[in-house]
Amino acid sequence: MAHIEKSIEVNAPLRTVYNQWTQFEDFPRFMEGVKEVSQVDDTHLHWHAEIGGKDKEWDAVITEQVPDSIIAWRSVAGAENAGRVEFQPAGSGTRITLKLTYDPEGAVEKIGDMVGVVGRRVEGDLKRFRDFIENRGRETGQWRGEVRRGQKVSEGEHARNEQEGRVSGDPTRDVE
Repeated sequence: MAHIEKSIEVNAPLRTVYNQWTQFEDFPRFMEGVKEVSQVDDTHLHWHAEIGGKDKEWDAVITEQVPDSIIAWRSVAGAENAGRVEFQPAGSGTRITLKLTYDPEGAVEKIGDMVGVVGRRVEGDLKRFRDFIENRGRETGQWRGEVRRGQKVSEGEHARNEQEGRVSGDPTRDVE
């Protein structure tokens, strides 16, 4: 398995940045090679992308989602991958840290991984996301729900978590 970790600072409020990241179907607008992302329901996504010159599709489940803090996922069918995006306040903006684990398939993907192609692609995707949200000035939509262990948290429980201060911009805070 290959691992990548990249961070970027975005000159936009944390809530705006997080809200935009929840709009998975907009990912093709700034992610190189991503042709389509379909949100099946609150926790399931279907991806279609071109990787190493090959068409790939996979299904993913959101395993953790805490508003203004974390979105984590893992694939459940197709191309094997998992990741976590953390959002933190940074000065007058937001710091995004993306951690990605994936399994390169075939010689082309393995060579690409060895020479850092995927890391550069992720870095470019983060820069295009930053430019997208900074130039736009607002998010295209939002989903403020909470997911733990792959299950959507009820709105009542989410509201209680917010009232008790268990939903915050601090991704290290224990929300369980």
